[in-house]
Amino acid sequence: MEKEAVFRFSFGPWNIHEGADVFGPAVRKTIPFAEKLKLYRKLGFKGVQFHDDDVVNSVDVPHSKMIKEANEMKKMIDNEGLVAEFVAPRLWEHPFTIDGGYTANDPEIRSYAIDRSKKAIDIANILGTKKIVLWPAREGVYVNESKDHVASMERFMEALNTMLEYDRGIKILGEMKPNEPMDQAYLPTTGHFLALAYKTTDPDRCGVLIESAHAILAGLDPAMEMGNAIAHNKLWSVHLNDQNGLKFDEDRVFGAINLKRAFDQVMVLYDNNYGANGEFIGLDVKALRTQKDNAAVQHLKNSKEIFLILLDVVKSINRDKIGEYRKERNYEDLELFIIKNIMGKF
Repeated sequence: MEKEAVFRFSFGPWNIHEGADVFGPAVRKTIPFAEKLKLYRKLGFKGVQFHDDDVVNSVDVPHSKMIKEANEMKKMIDNEGLVAEFVAPRLWEHPFTIDGGYTANDPEIRSYAIDRSKKAIDIANILGTKKIVLWPAREGVYVNESKDHVASMERFMEALNTMLEYDRGIKILGEMKPNEPMDQAYLPTTGHFLALAYKTTDPDRCGVLIESAHAILAGLDPAMEMGNAIAHNKLWSVHLNDQNGLKFDEDRVFGAINLKRAFDQVMVLYDNNYGANGEFIGLDVKALRTQKDNAAVQHLKNSKEIFLILLDVVKSINRDKIGEYRKERNYEDLELFIIKNIMGKF
């Protein structure tokens, strides 16, 4: 019998934030990390998404100190009844990686990026997760001629192979995004990363984390991207959110901008039993800068609630009727049928 999907939810500590953006400073008080962890279960979340330096104060310290701090974090999440979903090396903020990490022209910087990724793997093992997420934020160019594009792809694949060899139990999840902060990103979409993954030494351990907003920024539909990854058995995590245009990555509340687009994502996940193997429904959403301190977690609660409401719609919708519309090629009425179900007017 096929395992039944169980939807567990996760978010990252950066999703409870002070409201600073590139155009203005912080507007809310900082919430200590330990207090953020206490909010997870209260809000109905089980999993914690981590960057390496969310777990430890710095990875650029003696290895023994880093390991000690990681063990302390493990005790903290255990005490709160939480589990780590993944660890991601935060390469894009370090002064060394201005020109990228894995694809930097400087071999010393490439070495730093790979070494830091190995440390993220060590941290992940202590936290009890085998998932390593790579958001290649600065792996790209502002000036097209600044890097050899073929060499950059080879360097990226070499980095993946090195990580796969370093720990034969890990899984690498690419979280692709077409721009920001770089003008042009290497591997801007799910398909780009999967194509490279199939050339690695162990393609079975390379998959993707698909974020709704990242797909939208690339001019793609998130549900179709998820379907593509599911067809390859490569959808190992999601970041559900929404996007109000192509200006920058907004991380709006899931379904707040386009409810039908959100419905489609819930349907493709539910119909394909996503979650049956322990995959999380990750929410990567930001509180509006206008939110006051005492309401700066509503975006997480609201996103989860919208997902669950849409899940009820997905479960209850008449699939035979959908099949009839498809058979008749009557897509106008199919669209109305879906919208009426979302509106509760079926």
